[in-house]
Amino acid sequence: MFHLILFLFFGVICVAGAVNLLVQSHPINSALSLIAVMASLAVEYLLLGAEFVAAVQVIVYAGAIMVLFVITIMLLNAGKEERSKGSRVAILIGVPGVLIGGVLVAWTLLYRSNMQATVPIGALPGDPADIARLLFHNFLLPFEVTSVLILIAIMGAVVLASRPEAVARAARKDEG
Repeated sequence: MFHLILFLFFGVICVAGAVNLLVQSHPINSALSLIAVMASLAVEYLLLGAEFVAAVQVIVYAGAIMVLFVITIMLLNAGKEERSKGSRVAILIGVPGVLIGGVLVAWTLLYRSNMQATVPIGALPGDPADIARLLFHNFLLPFEVTSVLILIAIMGAVVLASRPEAVARAARKDEG
């Protein structure tokens, strides 16, 4: 019972951090909210008995990826976000989409909750050898695609952060 209370508590922290991430107007505050989400997910993994996955969550995502995000934000010198009224298309498609998605998730949770057996604590693959086999054998392509996407995001941040005068000067130098 205590595990369930802790699981729900950190689940609420995770959802609250995700909502805070969306409503913040300053990018650094959003990045800090994302760190809270990642940390609460690590605790969720600990409660499920996947200690290795929890450690990887903290080291890789809350550590390395978030440092990358913060450096990118600093490179872009992003200030406070300007608020706008929003797009009509986003409202016309987004609001019904969120409602339909919420109804589908609620229906799935209610309909499927009594049909499936519960997962005992520690049933997730927490052994590093099992995780390595899954990551580097079964999910090798998504793993490599993710690394390429992160590399492209870094290059895009560097291009966006470079001064327009320097880019124009380099273009003229290449032409002449």
